[in-house]
Amino acid sequence: MDVTTLAVALIGVGGTLGGTLGGAVLSQRVTRAQNQRADRERAEDRHDRAQEARRDLYARLNTTARAYRVAARDAVRAAERSESVEPAVLDAAKEAWSEQYSLAQMALPKDVHQIASSLNRALGVGYMVVKQLPSSPDSDRSYNRAKDWFSGPLSDGVYLLRVTLRHDLGVEVEPDFEHTRTRMLAGLDRERRSLERLLASEQAQATRSA
Repeated sequence: MDVTTLAVALIGVGGTLGGTLGGAVLSQRVTRAQNQRADRERAEDRHDRAQEARRDLYARLNTTARAYRVAARDAVRAAERSESVEPAVLDAAKEAWSEQYSLAQMALPKDVHQIASSLNRALGVGYMVVKQLPSSPDSDRSYNRAKDWFSGPLSDGVYLLRVTLRHDLGVEVEPDFEHTRTRMLAGLDRERRSLERLLASEQAQATRSA
């Protein structure tokens, strides 16, 4: 074989190898891009499912908090009118909230959990208010105080929870939200502690009288 023939043969072999290697590299790049796209789609799907689950959880938390407050408020109004009060209604609302709150504690971000925790304590105090009405030494004052609690601080607390949940979901964004949240949370905690002291004092007085 002369030199020219050998050179042509080598060029042919090189061209074939180059084409084969180039095709393999291109195939790897296509496969890599497809895998990356599939990974992004799976990540987006996981994120969407997580967001949907969080929205459902927040909706249930908000609904049960409102229902609990309304049930307690209605019980106070009915008792004041000397109407029969069905304790099962309030207890069912209390249980529904407690269940959702327990579930939410495992998933709530720190700031949201702080609001839910404060509201949970405030709702618990509201429950005590209702239960202590029959034994109150001053029924008129106790009924007025109970109505003020459910229509004032506790109503604000339920509203604060709703706004906080919507803010965390990105549905409702206020420029000065953090300041508003801090102020309302401090007000709710302050009013709750004041009411707790009053209830404890009255309970102690009733025990001594008995």
